[in-house]
Amino acid sequence: MTSTKTPPLAGRIALITGASRGLGRAAALELAKAGAHILALARTQGGLEELDDEIRKVGGSCSLITADLADLNGIDRLGGVVAERWGKLDILIGNAAMLGSISPTPQIDPKLFEQTIALNLTANWRLIRSFDPLLRASDAGRLIFVTSGAAKSRNAFWSAYAASKSALEALVESYAKEIAHSNVRVNLLDPGPVATAMRAKAMPGEDPATLPTPANLAPLFLELSLPSCQRQMEIVKFSDWVNR
Repeated sequence: MTSTKTPPLAGRIALITGASRGLGRAAALELAKAGAHILALARTQGGLEELDDEIRKVGGSCSLITADLADLNGIDRLGGVVAERWGKLDILIGNAAMLGSISPTPQIDPKLFEQTIALNLTANWRLIRSFDPLLRASDAGRLIFVTSGAAKSRNAFWSAYAASKSALEALVESYAKEIAHSNVRVNLLDPGPVATAMRAKAMPGEDPATLPTPANLAPLFLELSLPSCQRQMEIVKFSDWVNR
C-alpha cells in the first residue's frame, strides 16, 4: 500500500503581502506547494491572477486580495474578514515594500518620503496590530518580515529606505519580546541582493544573472513558516543560510 505524506503546511492559512511578483510571489508558490492556503495580497490584479494560475497548477489553493497597503484602515477590515472566514492566521509574511528615492536627504520629495515610511514601516505595524489575535489563535503562528542590509549599512543617499527598514527591525524586535511566551514566532529575513525589480531600480547597471533569484529564497521562507521552526527574533540572512 502506498502512503501519502501530509504536506507540512496542510490546513494552514498564510497571508503574504506584495505577492504578485518577486519574493512575495516565490514565497506564495512555495508555501502553496507545501499545502498552505494562500491569501495573496497585492495592488496588481493581473499579477495576482497569474500567481493563482501557477498555484493551481501545483495543486494549491489561493484567495486573491487586490488592495493597497497605503489604505491602513483597509488592513483592519482585512483582519475582520480573515477572522470571520477562518478564525485564525497561521503565517504572515510582510514582504511588500518600496525603494523610495535614492538621493541626497534634503532633496527627497516629502510625499515620497512619507509613502516610503508608510509602506515599509507603518503598514507592517498595522498588520501586526490587526492580525496579532489571529496569530495567537493559531497553534503555531509564524511571522516573517523582509528587511534589508540597508538597515545597518545606512549608505549615503539611501536615507529614507534605510530609515524605514531600521525602524521595521526595531518594531519587530520589540514585538517579538512581547510575545516571547506565546505560540507565535517572529523573525526578519534579509535576502541580500536578489534579482528583483526593486534591485534593478536601485542598481540599474548590475547584471541580474549574477544574483540569486526569488525562487532561490523560497525554501527559506518555507523553513521559517513551519510549525516546527522555533527561531525567534533572528535576522536570518539568506547568504548565511545558503552557505550553512
